[in-house]
Amino acid sequence: MTARVPGHRLHIAVPPGAALGEGPTWDAAAGRLIWVDILGAEVHTYDPATGHRTVLATGSHVGAAKPRAAGGLVVNLRDGVGLYDTDGTFRWLLHEPVPGRRANDAAVDERGFLWAGTMRYDGRPGGGTLSRVAPDGTAVVVLDDVTVSNGTGWSPDGGLMYYVDTPTGRVDVFTVDPGSGLVRDRRPFAVVEEGAGSPDGLTVDADGCVWVALWDGGALRRYTPGGALDRVVEVPVERPTACAFGGPELRDLYITSAAGPAPHGAGGTLYVLPDAGQGLPGHPFAG
Repeated sequence: MTARVPGHRLHIAVPPGAALGEGPTWDAAAGRLIWVDILGAEVHTYDPATGHRTVLATGSHVGAAKPRAAGGLVVNLRDGVGLYDTDGTFRWLLHEPVPGRRANDAAVDERGFLWAGTMRYDGRPGGGTLSRVAPDGTAVVVLDDVTVSNGTGWSPDGGLMYYVDTPTGRVDVFTVDPGSGLVRDRRPFAVVEEGAGSPDGLTVDADGCVWVALWDGGALRRYTPGGALDRVVEVPVERPTACAFGGPELRDLYITSAAGPAPHGAGGTLYVLPDAGQGLPGHPFAG
């Protein structure tokens, strides 16, 4: 039986304003949530304890921002992967501009490597990639035939990696090689039926369940480790984009969204669903 969580249980953490909010990430060291407005070329932070917010203008479209072990941020930008130090100094870690292509979602694995996705602005099939970027900037292209690289996450034991290439309409799962940390044996994990929206960003909770946002679906879904749908969270906007657990005990589920067609509410809002479950601690980028 699938449980439904009505949208009125969600609270507004940050009011609408983002063109394309994405990539919420809890920064445990700083006690804040990091997220991006891709098309606004901004990295946002939000401290739920004080309400304090900051905005960093990146100067180019930014698909994701994650905390670094040394402090500062690693950012997945239109033309590659860059680093911000704590004093705001920027430098490229991996600079590889490709005309017509931009960064999209990204995630950090338990080894501190960044898994950075890309896509074409025109959405051309197969025009994107998924690469694993090491702390020294060395990159391995893991998938070279991606259309819209999106959510990436790992099972609690690190043995599985979940991944979304949005136009496939699926969440896929890989086996993680325990030696290299790379992946193999891609297979479908969950299929989103036609008309329900398209899978976008995802997160994995401490029970091994996979939460995925449905673009143009106005909802989040939670799938059990066996791939069964067991919970639907209604979102009062048409285009939720991603989700992540945050707060001091990792029990609050934060949801980013994008501006979308009326009359579906105020897209570009950051929402929070209190006490939604138990999240997993994140990993900072080791570079």
